[in-house]
Amino acid sequence: MKNTQTRKLCFAGILCAVAVVGSLFYIPVFGSKCVPVQHMVNILCAVILGPFYGVTVAFCASVIRNLLGIGSLMAFPGSMIGALLCGIAFWKTKNIPLTLIAEVFGTAVLGGLCAYPIAILFMGMQAGEIAFYAYVVPFLISTAGGAIISGILLGTLRKTGVMEKV
Repeated sequence: MKNTQTRKLCFAGILCAVAVVGSLFYIPVFGSKCVPVQHMVNILCAVILGPFYGVTVAFCASVIRNLLGIGSLMAFPGSMIGALLCGIAFWKTKNIPLTLIAEVFGTAVLGGLCAYPIAILFMGMQAGEIAFYAYVVPFLISTAGGAIISGILLGTLRKTGVMEKV
């Protein structure tokens, strides 16, 4: 039991580091940093570790990115809601395509809409007005890219038999 928890914790730390380092590579869209690596990490955490670890890794990566000055406050709602939704989707169904869709929906739609009150609260009314219209589309582009990357990666891992060992 202790060995399994230690493995999960180590893997979560590695995925958190991948998310932070991967955030250095982004695509600017409508004033938002579209970071597909974070969404890839969310899906990998959901499939390999479960929803709790997924949300925890998304939160820790967002905190570290903000502390290093390479993230924004909008990283919190998008990554955490997407991680929770795709984690629950995989936990309940074990269906990879549904998990990818849950990540995209959770991050783009729910996370994008949650960016509105967060932007108003922490960044002022003008930022909030922009966030409502300008974050759903960039979140969608970012999370769709991450979902495609993770779908390819998970498919490859399953074909090679690595998923059974993890």
